[in-house]
Amino acid sequence: MPASFKQWLKQCIEHVSLFWAGLLAWSAFSASLFYLFSPAFRREQRSVLAGRLAYQQQLHQLGQSSALLRRNIHRLEKGLIMQPRRASFASDYIMETVGTFQRAVQQKSICAAELKWAADVLNFYFDVVTDTAEIAKARSLFGQAWQQLCEDQAEQGCATVGAGSGSVPYPASALPDCPIEFADLHTLYQRRRSVRWFTQQQVDPALVRQAVNAASLAPSACNRQPYRFDLLTRPADAAKVADLAMGTTGFARQIPSLIAVIGDLSCYPAERDRHVIYIDASLATMQLMLALETLGLSTCPINWPDIESREKAIAQTLGLEPYQRVVMLLAIGYADPQGGIAFSQKKTDALLVREVTL
Repeated sequence: MPASFKQWLKQCIEHVSLFWAGLLAWSAFSASLFYLFSPAFRREQRSVLAGRLAYQQQLHQLGQSSALLRRNIHRLEKGLIMQPRRASFASDYIMETVGTFQRAVQQKSICAAELKWAADVLNFYFDVVTDTAEIAKARSLFGQAWQQLCEDQAEQGCATVGAGSGSVPYPASALPDCPIEFADLHTLYQRRRSVRWFTQQQVDPALVRQAVNAASLAPSACNRQPYRFDLLTRPADAAKVADLAMGTTGFARQIPSLIAVIGDLSCYPAERDRHVIYIDASLATMQLMLALETLGLSTCPINWPDIESREKAIAQTLGLEPYQRVVMLLAIGYADPQGGIAFSQKKTDALLVREVTL
């Protein structure tokens, strides 16, 4: 088939699609008819449903982290710092929270830092809250779980989890002083450019992990942190995954290391939060790029297209569950001093800021 005919056919299909889009875009219901027979959103729909089911399963069989426990403990934190703080609060979810904490203690799978945070905040909460019938019931249940946790620690000869009060809300005055001036930060932003040409010096995974620990301080809705970083340190593996994306032609095969940023929809019980994986993962990834830059490593974020054949290929390559979505890829390495950097003129505040008065 001649290329000119293919182009003509493609344009015809696009014109027909735009015609129907113009007819059906006037309401949410009619727009849904437009996509009724389209595969464009089918993977997302399946991922959301699979995430909801996985979320329900994780309520009973906890893994190394519990999205529900993290969310509810963070809700307690927000209640504890409320001004003025109510004498009684969280009655509607405190039993759910303590029940999840008790399962975490019993199943012994959740990481120690998360369990300590939950224990410290719950101890703080019950120290200051005034009992209602529901809170009193939760207090009793927490006492049992706390006693079991202390006994487990005694048997293990450690007192790390739940010890002290370092994992509870604190005043803004306790934040460390900021040693960075705006000019220094702006220089870091200027330094952090999308680098596509790297030397073949190996990337030390320890440096990436150091940067990830810093990036994890990024804000996250209800502190769920619904993402992970799949790190590929072999150039052949990095090239294989980078080739699956679009826009990597010509430079994918000399990337020394690569991260696939994976969003986890099993952190949510409802469709309304399906976009949070992209928000939270992007916030953390931006901090990760800046952290890597300070360690001498350059990066290039690689857009991930929502194309079924590519989604299927990367899911098989990385062994992803149906509820796990690729947010983006991130090339990592040491910049080739002679490699070119795109100027990429940026929009200014004149275009980016709209002052609004209500």
